[in-house]
Amino acid sequence: MAIPKRAYMLQAIETENGTSYHISFRDGTGKVHRLNVSYDFYMAFRRLELDQRNLENWDWRHREFSEIWDETLNRRALRLPKSVDEQIIDGERNELLHQAISTLPEIQKRRFLLYYEYDLNYYEIGAMEHCTPQSVRKSVVIAREKVKAQMKDYLCA
Repeated sequence: MAIPKRAYMLQAIETENGTSYHISFRDGTGKVHRLNVSYDFYMAFRRLELDQRNLENWDWRHREFSEIWDETLNRRALRLPKSVDEQIIDGERNELLHQAISTLPEIQKRRFLLYYEYDLNYYEIGAMEHCTPQSVRKSVVIAREKVKAQMKDYLCA
């Protein structure tokens, strides 16, 4: 008698007296046993088999079959990662930007950073510094022009 990969085999055998239900299994010594069981017990095992097969099918449907390489992950990414060259250029640009900002006078630097880094508007900055929004705007515009002039030398070179 061939026992499948699982540890037991279910059988429903039709006889003249009706249907008999059997479970066959191999014990630890390799000897095959065949037990006659009730219909309810047989159906409980069938239900377990069906649940197990459903779980295996679900796993199969949701398994990742493609090999995971940087290339395949990059195709799925919302934003592609930057190359090493781009990262170096961005780092240099950020360093130069911070240097340019650090050369600004204290008031312009503070207003510039509040406006661009913290996304505050002219009215909010003016309320914090007890001045008019127009003076904040003028200060931010002048600071932006100074930073642009310093960055222009780098970007054009």
